[in-house]
Amino acid sequence: MPVYEYQCEKCGRKFDEFVRSFDSEVRCPHCGGRGKRSYSGKMYSSTGKASGGCDGNCSTCGGCSSRNA
Repeated sequence: MPVYEYQCEKCGRKFDEFVRSFDSEVRCPHCGGRGKRSYSGKMYSSTGKASGGCDGNCSTCGGCSSRNA
């Protein structure tokens, strides 16, 4: 599972989260608000390797797991 960076829409805090898929709903661990995907941080695959030039939109490239397999 890749790790993505999110920003809470309620409190504004940034946090990292493991997700099963690109469109998984994520909640802020601090306040429970909805996490919005942040494209400013690096993304990592389950191998722990950076995903390279991935923009996080798996529908355009096949996703991080296919490149780091």
